[in-house]
Amino acid sequence: MTVLDRATWTARSALHQAEVHALLDPYFDLRKRGESHPVVDFLFTYYRLSPAQLLRWHPGFGVVLEDAPEYASQRGYTTVDAGVTADPAFLGRRLDTIRYVGQLLETTAARPPAFGCFGLHEWAMVYRTSDVRHSKVPLRLGAGTDAVVESLPLRCTHFDAFRFFTEPAVPRNPTLLARDTQIEHEQPGCLHAGMDVYRFTSKLLPLVDSDLLWLAFVLAYDARDLDMRASPYDLSAYGYEPVRIETPQGRADYVREQSALTERAEPIRARLIERCRTLAGINVDTSTV
Repeated sequence: MTVLDRATWTARSALHQAEVHALLDPYFDLRKRGESHPVVDFLFTYYRLSPAQLLRWHPGFGVVLEDAPEYASQRGYTTVDAGVTADPAFLGRRLDTIRYVGQLLETTAARPPAFGCFGLHEWAMVYRTSDVRHSKVPLRLGAGTDAVVESLPLRCTHFDAFRFFTEPAVPRNPTLLARDTQIEHEQPGCLHAGMDVYRFTSKLLPLVDSDLLWLAFVLAYDARDLDMRASPYDLSAYGYEPVRIETPQGRADYVREQSALTERAEPIRARLIERCRTLAGINVDTSTV
């Protein structure tokens, strides 16, 4: 085990918090005023971590923090002679999740990326319905939204996007996706597969470190940005310039940005895969700690 004295780990914690604040303080100010944000809210409502939890730094499994009473009562931690550390018993309880995440991510990484979806999942979620998810934000094309869905093929491979399709949109997708077959369809070109690296990293806290968590969050933040700029919603009031996927140029722009995000996701996903392999291979007998 690595032991960090208080000066060292508090410095790392402060650096992490500074990075979070540098990116998210404008959003935090909105929250303090009780205002919502149709793009960034998703990262704190759909995914499991609150802003306060994202700000909390974690060293990852195998690191002992000296003089750290503030961690002693945190979920997933335990006290040992040298200080406070991630609890081996907690690791033992999370092994099934760790193995599943590792298998899903490895399978995803092994497939070639597909770049032909053009972000149409958001359009499929409002196809032939007046019950839209962001009711306070207008649709850019209004009634023309449905025509875009009908003019382009749906090619969604991600169940957690597909499950929000409207009923008329479901049969337009070539594959009827399901939770129990998710691992058969995930591919690394999907924006949401990249965003799920953050989802899974957050699920494995405090067994994984906040350096990896933050890399995954920033990737998810940028993927969400593209996701919504390519959506049918008019977000100009929030400062977002649309990616007009209803046009050939817009689709080319989408693929270019999607490809760049896929390249960014690759090493972050690889780090989480390696972390899952390491955690799955640890002897979780608490008598060894």
